[in-house]
Amino acid sequence: MTALFPTYKRFDLSVERASGTMVEDTQGKTYIDFGAGIGVCNLGHRHPDVQQALEHQLNHYWHVSNLYHNPIQEQVADALTQHSSGDQVFFCNSGTEANEAAIKLARKATGKSTIVSFAKSFHGRTFGSMAATGQDKIHSGFGPMLEGFSYVPFNDIDVVKQAVDHETAAVMMEVIQGEGGLHFADSEFVKEVERVCREHDALLMIDEVQTGIGRTGKAFAYQHYGISPDVITSAKALANGVPVGAMIAKHSLKDAFGPGSHAATFGGNPLAMAAADAVLKHVFQEDFLQEVTEKGVYLLERLNESIGELPIVTSIRGKGLMIGIECNQDVSSIVGLLMDKGLLVLSAGPNIIRLLPPLIVDYQEIDTAVQLIEDVLTAEAVGQ
Repeated sequence: MTALFPTYKRFDLSVERASGTMVEDTQGKTYIDFGAGIGVCNLGHRHPDVQQALEHQLNHYWHVSNLYHNPIQEQVADALTQHSSGDQVFFCNSGTEANEAAIKLARKATGKSTIVSFAKSFHGRTFGSMAATGQDKIHSGFGPMLEGFSYVPFNDIDVVKQAVDHETAAVMMEVIQGEGGLHFADSEFVKEVERVCREHDALLMIDEVQTGIGRTGKAFAYQHYGISPDVITSAKALANGVPVGAMIAKHSLKDAFGPGSHAATFGGNPLAMAAADAVLKHVFQEDFLQEVTEKGVYLLERLNESIGELPIVTSIRGKGLMIGIECNQDVSSIVGLLMDKGLLVLSAGPNIIRLLPPLIVDYQEIDTAVQLIEDVLTAEAVGQ
């Protein structure tokens, strides 16, 4: 019996403590965490720099109104704009809220109300972000969606050209669809989407809630594609587990979000900002991002060597430390078996094992994880 709404299908695991890449349950069993709180703990659990920053802020103040200046917000905003195509930042509490802010900004700044997004996308679960999400299962049971959204196939530029016109406020896109199944945008497709947006005075909005903050080996994943988005949304890893979201936008959109246009009581909370400041100082270092790239290449190579030829595996794809292993069967039982073996992983849709290890993972931990995956998938393949 529980007083919680059953909104999550929970595993039989109760966490007692966590540190670095390791999680310990209430029975004393330890696990290598290759889910990182769904791509949140990019610096691992209880990273000392982040913990120290939080403890320091706890001894100063926890909350003040956004009617007053909060200098640490300026520091984090500066770091985000220095490492992106944006110039202004709005802080909120989650990725969903960041995407809600982006939707409102697009409509207000352009005076237009239609937004194009993509099939299998995921942008959140509030009514605006849910309407932007191109998955029927997310919409199911909630009645009519917010009007003005249309969904087009991913990587099909001809359909995008048909869908975007002078009444389009924005195109909203993940360059890597995380929740939708680890689908990667083609480079030329992304560049053409940007060109179409410019042609029709529509904003290009990139959802980096899961892909940003170093996950793919760049500060933001769109930077692999050589584009300059008008709006970028971020959350998850931004404060390494402390709730936060951010919408980053170009200076030309600043006046559309003047006083009274949008707000979030807890947005830019000092504790979240202290954690985010510590995260960005660490993650946005070139050497650190290069290490993420190298570890990602190593993990992909090891996976291809060990499981690439198994009949159960149909493809392995990834960028940086965001990896999908596509199987020819439902992977829910495989995720459970890996947990039994001491490895926490995720799924992305019914048949994809999703790996999002902390970016601080070491090569020995990668080898151990690959061996556990090989053991489980080999046994599954034999049983097919």
